[in-house]
Amino acid sequence: MQSLKSGVSLVSRSRQASIIKHTSSQIQQPCSRGMAGFNGPLDWVRQKFSPQFKVPERPKPPSTTFDEETCQAGKSSPVFVSKCLNVAWYTQHKFSTANFKISHRKLNMLGQQISGKPIDYAIMQMQFSEKRASKRIKSMLATAKHHATYYKNMETSKLIVAQAWVTKGPRTLKRLEPKGRGKYGIRVHPDSRMHVILEKGRTAEEIQKAERERKLKRIVSAGLVREDVPLRNPAGVWRW
Repeated sequence: MQSLKSGVSLVSRSRQASIIKHTSSQIQQPCSRGMAGFNGPLDWVRQKFSPQFKVPERPKPPSTTFDEETCQAGKSSPVFVSKCLNVAWYTQHKFSTANFKISHRKLNMLGQQISGKPIDYAIMQMQFSEKRASKRIKSMLATAKHHATYYKNMETSKLIVAQAWVTKGPRTLKRLEPKGRGKYGIRVHPDSRMHVILEKGRTAEEIQKAERERKLKRIVSAGLVREDVPLRNPAGVWRW
């Protein structure tokens, strides 16, 4: 009887050991898989206890379909550019320089020189100008032209400097200026900046053509029709 009990106990112990071994392998397998991607326990702690933020999903815009006839009908309209080509429609671009040491009266001379001119003509004027601030203004105009072309899809050949104005800087440096007989004055070091607005306008060729037509209309002629053709080999006026 005692041998029978000992045999049953041995069977039960071996069965329990096999069950524990089987369950422990089932538990260790997913744990080993989860820990396989970590370099150490610190990475596991960081992943478990680091705050996780959920980025809210943006709502999808309503789908709007445009047929080809509508897009082909208005290629030069803002609707065609913004809807059919999926590009924003911009009519102007504003840009300005940083505050630098110069009087607003001196800088305003350059602003009057480029205001209302095509962008390429304004850059050429600043390139050959003898003013000290012309290099900075030329760099600003070139950067504004680049931004308007590549970021706002504006046509380069028709860009003009529609507006150009000058403002004083936020701070004006004041320093003491020693004078004779123990007196002193205050010397002001002003700073200012220039702002420009680029818009779509007439090119230099269009402006020259319109000016020529305007001058031709001012000529009073006896004929009903005046041909805009240069004379070849004109005869002399006086023949004596």
